[in-house]
Amino acid sequence: MSTVQNDPAGRRPEIVAEIVRSGFVEGHHHGSLVALDADGAVAWSVGAADVPVLPRSCNKPLQALGMVRLGLDLPDDLLALACASHSGEDFHLDGVRRILASAGLTEDALQTPLDHPLDDVAREAAIRAGRERDRISMNCSGKHAAMLATCVLQGWDPDTYLDVAHPLQVALAATFADVTGEPVEVVAVDGCGAPLLSTSLVGLATAFRALAVADSGPERRIAEAIRAFPAFVSGTRRDELALLTALPGAIGKAGAESCYAVALPDGRAFALKTDDGAPRVRPVLMAAALRRSGIRSDAVDATGRHPLLGGGVPVGEIRAVF
Repeated sequence: MSTVQNDPAGRRPEIVAEIVRSGFVEGHHHGSLVALDADGAVAWSVGAADVPVLPRSCNKPLQALGMVRLGLDLPDDLLALACASHSGEDFHLDGVRRILASAGLTEDALQTPLDHPLDDVAREAAIRAGRERDRISMNCSGKHAAMLATCVLQGWDPDTYLDVAHPLQVALAATFADVTGEPVEVVAVDGCGAPLLSTSLVGLATAFRALAVADSGPERRIAEAIRAFPAFVSGTRRDELALLTALPGAIGKAGAESCYAVALPDGRAFALKTDDGAPRVRPVLMAAALRRSGIRSDAVDATGRHPLLGGGVPVGEIRAVF
């Protein structure tokens, strides 16, 4: 879905980053961003921040929120894994098995696509070991395991848990609309096969802000799980982990198609998406958005550096220009 469809005002993504090689701008990334003030108002935006997009895996913490509202009660590490696009490292796969076992299920119940681990190191190790693609290694298996556990808890059919009309998905869509403050205009199918709900970048940032500032209830549980176990939400070698480590108390989630949402405990929140979906520019833009809102540190800046190599040495960079 384009970020400019269904926008009667004709707002469009803008150039947000330049690809600079040897001092020459050889290309651009177009996208949209939004930053919320501590009180939840829009502080600034670029492009089409109030037009519906598909936030991809940025939606996972909001879906996990819906499951906790339905009574799912997991330890914090496993709740973080329910929010994850995990790397497929051993502790991730063990955690998925623990979620399933808590509901009396095995990995045979998962309906994720067959896949190797997302992380390069873990994937290469799996291939060297002769491991075939399996459902548990797919990066969304934590979310799927939590969905299955919620179905068992509620007495709902686990075999049809991905059906958009399943009571689980109906309940999760209601939570999603509630926490984003926007109606769901589009229900698509995500890469893992689960329903994928649309919202604007403003709605996405608003939802993450609600988690980050909560002092009790299911929202607080999700935020505390992400804060306590950020490596379970991504992996040990991921840029999201580096950013959350650099921002104590922050919560965040990246998604496919270069989506990203981050919220701080003081209520400031950020969401972005690029049109080309290039993952390389996503951390560059988030670090720049944080700087524009006055959040400056060497550690944060480091998460947004993407050098371009020539002959094996840096000769340029991708740099934000909004």
